Amino acid sequence: MNSLRLVLAWMAARPLLTVLSVALVALGVGTVVLVGLVTEQLEQRLTRDAQGVDLVVGARGSPLQLVLAGVYHLDVPPGNIPLTALEEVRQLPRVAAAVPLALGDSFRGFRIVGTEPAILEWLGGALAAGRLFSDPMQAVLGAQAARATGLMPGSRFAGQHGLSADGPVHEDQIYTVTGVLAPTGGVLDRLILTPLASVWQVHEGEPSDATERAVLEAEREITLMLVRYDSPLAALTLPRSINAGGRLLAASPSFESARLMGLLGVGVDLLHLLAGLILGMAGLSVFVALLQTLSERRQELALLRLLGARPAGLVGLLLIEGLLLTCSGAILGTLGAHLALMLAGQWTVSGVGVPLEPWFFASIEVWVLLGAPVLGGLAALFPAWQAGRLALADALAQT
Repeated sequence: MNSLRLVLAWMAARPLLTVLSVALVALGVGTVVLVGLVTEQLEQRLTRDAQGVDLVVGARGSPLQLVLAGVYHLDVPPGNIPLTALEEVRQLPRVAAAVPLALGDSFRGFRIVGTEPAILEWLGGALAAGRLFSDPMQAVLGAQAARATGLMPGSRFAGQHGLSADGPVHEDQIYTVTGVLAPTGGVLDRLILTPLASVWQVHEGEPSDATERAVLEAEREITLMLVRYDSPLAALTLPRSINAGGRLLAASPSFESARLMGLLGVGVDLLHLLAGLILGMAGLSVFVALLQTLSERRQELALLRLLGARPAGLVGLLLIEGLLLTCSGAILGTLGAHLALMLAGQWTVSGVGVPLEPWFFASIEVWVLLGAPVLGGLAALFPAWQAGRLALADALAQT
């Protein structure tokens, strides 16, 4: 019987302790890997969705709320700003470009965003079918929005006020889908884009005369605008210049997303601490299992010595068992983390608003694969040393 078959037979002889040891390792590793999968993907998505957007300008309030609403579309905006503010910002020194966004309505949970065609270049979008909008009440859908709603070029739909699925429907204002965008893997996939004029038309209604139309046009608003600098030096002066005016708020997506990840980092650190405690218990469990193996198999180990096994061979048996327990637990825990993320995939879209890829490979998994043998080796170190020092006469005397 070779060493591996012998160790497997020992493990099968005490299934409860073996399962407990493997389960503890799997639980600790699974927690570490799951946290790594979520945080690493969130960081990548936050960085990718904010690429090309240097500044978000909108109503005064929380800068983080402004960035979450304007860049990531995960929050409600703090308010609206006059349409005239768009041209004012565009005329400022150090501003290379500014794109307006008008928010407020949705369709089946997907935001309807009034904007300009330039937004596609900003967010890396490209048409997969149909054409871009050109007139009011035309819409282009992101890939995820089109897939979830079943809309395609030529389809018609009515928007709902707000983001709630049971919000009032604007039944008298019907959108026509003109195009569907190719998947980007970013925030654009979850949006429904339409001209700014569509948003104004839905909420203003049809004016009764020219005077009323003039009044409505003079009072038109947007929700916020995305701004690009003309040079990196603008970051030193432009936000301060806009904020000093007292009417608008300028927020940096890179700064606010870093602050958001810092806030999330407290919870992540606590989860890592919990996982570390579980892994410590797992290592202790493996240690106890190997000590029990040594205690229960002293006679068998002695017989192996009589049959010609060297002390190093007995040490190897205990090391093999420790490695099997920890490596199998690490593999099961890693697979369990990916499966858990796959099962929670629908929740991450509907609850968090950010789809996460379950089979994404996180960098923490490399450390897990390297650390599992180390944990097994450390847990087996003392029992293996004891096995190598086994007194043959004493062991045989116990038979």
